[in-house]
Amino acid sequence: MPKEFYFVSDLHFGGDGQLMVCDFTEEFIAFLQRLAQKDKETELIIAGDTFGFWELTTVQGAKQLDEIIKYHTEIFNQFKVTGEKIQITMVVGNHDYDLACDPEYAEKLADYNIRLDTSLALIREINDRKIFIEHGQQVDPYNAATEYGNIHALPMGYFITESLVSGASKYSVFGRSDWLKDIRSVDVRQIPDWLVSNYFYNEMNIILRWLLLPFLLLLTVTALALGGQLLKYLRIFDVNYLLDNPVIRALGLFGDVLSWIITASMFVWSFVFVVSIPLYFVYRDIRRTLFRMQIFPSYKSAPTEEANHIYLERARSVFAENPEVCAYLFGHTHDAFLVKEKGRVIINTGTWLKILRRVSVRFGLLPGIYYPTFRLNYFKIYSEAKKIVVKYMEIPKKNVEKLTLLQRFLIFGRKPDKAKPIPKRTIL
Repeated sequence: MPKEFYFVSDLHFGGDGQLMVCDFTEEFIAFLQRLAQKDKETELIIAGDTFGFWELTTVQGAKQLDEIIKYHTEIFNQFKVTGEKIQITMVVGNHDYDLACDPEYAEKLADYNIRLDTSLALIREINDRKIFIEHGQQVDPYNAATEYGNIHALPMGYFITESLVSGASKYSVFGRSDWLKDIRSVDVRQIPDWLVSNYFYNEMNIILRWLLLPFLLLLTVTALALGGQLLKYLRIFDVNYLLDNPVIRALGLFGDVLSWIITASMFVWSFVFVVSIPLYFVYRDIRRTLFRMQIFPSYKSAPTEEANHIYLERARSVFAENPEVCAYLFGHTHDAFLVKEKGRVIINTGTWLKILRRVSVRFGLLPGIYYPTFRLNYFKIYSEAKKIVVKYMEIPKKNVEKLTLLQRFLIFGRKPDKAKPIPKRTIL
């Protein structure tokens, strides 16, 4: 029986086109090499979504795994070496749901010393207590299999992913950026905003972008000018310094043109503002309708407190039904965290995929910029002096992607909000 357990999840190996490229090959191999120094009292558990079968549409059936191994040979060779020293167990997630439907996958994985366990939940014992492990998709109606183990009983999430993401991946090479890899790294509720950002900073014709840039920056000036006109109308302040000031007058004809542009912009954006009010209420009503119909659920794999709420409730119900369980561990939402409640822990193992975090620009009403980050991590649970210890480790990774000069200028001195802090050591 293993005495120490290592946990990772949501590696998402595989997919069409650029999705087959792994951004953390070197780091993951190094992680497996460190585990190869252990022995059979150690177990690595990969808590679901090891593979991106939903995103791999060019190959069908168990040959999907062969295709992924072909592109990730170094990783699987290391799996084989490490698996000779320790136990490696793989859990089924929603993106690799096929693993639960065809026994051929287990045979193929066994060749690399990986034991596939198709149970919906695993139990591991430590110090007469239990660790409850599941991927978490069955708690999410959007991604839960309606008849687990039936390859034809696929959830709605599969059809959306397969049609929108997987189909598009065949044509993603026509973009100027790896937009398909990026779109799966964005909070689902930020996708519309990210699409605007990606188009403006990456896909838009560069000449058009630089022509639009002064106009969009002018929106801030326009807002201030509108405020000045409002003050004048209310007889609070009678001069709009943005339209009539010494600098404008000193510029002569150019100043007159600039003043005219600001005035024209005020009329245009006043109209846009008025029209946007009813459109906003229509948008809100459509959004609520989609949520109600479960077409776009608010908790679908979104790294927010709202998204995690259903999993916290799930953990508490597991604790209530199983008093001997000291740790509930899951993945799925890509949001690593640890919550300690009444001497027990609720753990989300996060993801090794790139995570894009939005940063607001400093100047003007320009699209936000999505900053690439990684949080490569693992949890370790083991016994020490008759106590159960949960250890959290992050593996540093330097971003290889660079923002453009324009993006760096617009967010100068700003960084994305930091991820939730996780204690390095928790004792139960």
